[in-house]
Amino acid sequence: MEQDEKYKRARNKVKELKGFYSNLTSYIIINLFLLIVNLITSPNRLWFYWVTIFWGIGIAIHAFSVFGKKRMFGDEWEEKKIKEYIEKDKS
Repeated sequence: MEQDEKYKRARNKVKELKGFYSNLTSYIIINLFLLIVNLITSPNRLWFYWVTIFWGIGIAIHAFSVFGKKRMFGDEWEEKKIKEYIEKDKS
């Protein structure tokens, strides 16, 4: 049973990483495209950086949720509570 739980956690982590990296890839490609379009259509007025900044904030939040959540807040208390409730149900 513990192996199944570890497998599910690992699978969820890989899914989160895959989602983050695909989001980052699309961010880079689309913002490069917007930069080129902006420089071709109106080089005197740069508007692409608004999209880049706000989408970048979203990317940073996504990166924090994927990479920094466990270090900053710790998920150990969740695991302890789950085990505590499982032990209570067994009694």
